[in-house]
Amino acid sequence: MRSVFDLSGKTALVTGGASGIGAAIVRALDGAGVRVAITDLDVTRAQLLADELANDAVCLPIDVRVRASVQSALDGAFEALGGIDILIANAGVSTMRAAIELTDEEWDFNFDVNTRGVFLANQIYCRRLLDEGRKGVIVNTASLAGKVGAPLLGHYSASKFAVLGWTQSLAREMAAHGIRVNAVCPGFVRTSMQEREVEWEASLRKMTPDAVREEYVSLTPLGRLEEPEDVADVVLFLASDAARFMTGQGVNVTGGVRMD
Repeated sequence: MRSVFDLSGKTALVTGGASGIGAAIVRALDGAGVRVAITDLDVTRAQLLADELANDAVCLPIDVRVRASVQSALDGAFEALGGIDILIANAGVSTMRAAIELTDEEWDFNFDVNTRGVFLANQIYCRRLLDEGRKGVIVNTASLAGKVGAPLLGHYSASKFAVLGWTQSLAREMAAHGIRVNAVCPGFVRTSMQEREVEWEASLRKMTPDAVREEYVSLTPLGRLEEPEDVADVVLFLASDAARFMTGQGVNVTGGVRMD
C-alpha cells in the first residue's frame, strides 16, 4: 500500500529556493523523491544546492516581482520536468523600521516580493494547470507576522497578512479544479534573514543581538529558535496526500508562539 507521504515521481518548483527556508524545502522534497526546479535570483547558489541533491534538479533564474520572469521560470520548469505537481511560493524579504519612519521604497519592496511574488507565481501556475486540465498543490510561505502584527515590521506584517488572504481566496476558487492552496506561517527561524533582523532590532531597541535572540526563545513555548527544517517538514506534509483534505489554511509552525 502506497504511503500518503510518498512523493516519489512528483515534481516541484520552489521560489527563493537557494538559501534559508527555501533550501531546506528543496532538500526535504528531494529526500522524498521529488525532482525540483530551484528558482532564485542567485542561480550560482541554486546550482551549488542542486549539486548536492540525490535527484536531478533544474536551476532557473527568477525575479518574482516581474511577471515575465516568473512566466519564463515556470514555463522552463514545466518543459524540463514534464510538468509541476507542487508549487512552493517561498521567496521573501524583510526590512525593519518603526511604522512612522517607513519609506515608500521599503513598503513597496516588501509587497513586491512577499505579496506580488506569491500572486504572480500562484496565478501563472494555476492558469497553466487549468489550461492542461491538471491538478496540483500550492504552498505559500507566510509568517507568524501574518497572524499578528509585529512591531518594527508593520510593512512586512501587512505583506504577509495579504498572503494569507490571497491563499484563502485562491483556495476557494481552485478547490473545484482539484488544486489545493495552503500556507505555512513560520516563527523565529534561524536563517540569514533572521540574523539581519536581529541586528536591526538590536540597534533600533538599543539591545544586544544576544538579548534579542534570548527574547525570541523566551516567547517560544518549545524553548528554542526554529530551524528551517522545522518549516520544510510541514511543507512536505502539506504537499503530500496526507493533507489531501486541507486547503485555504495558514498553518502555524512557531513552536507555540501562536496557537490559533
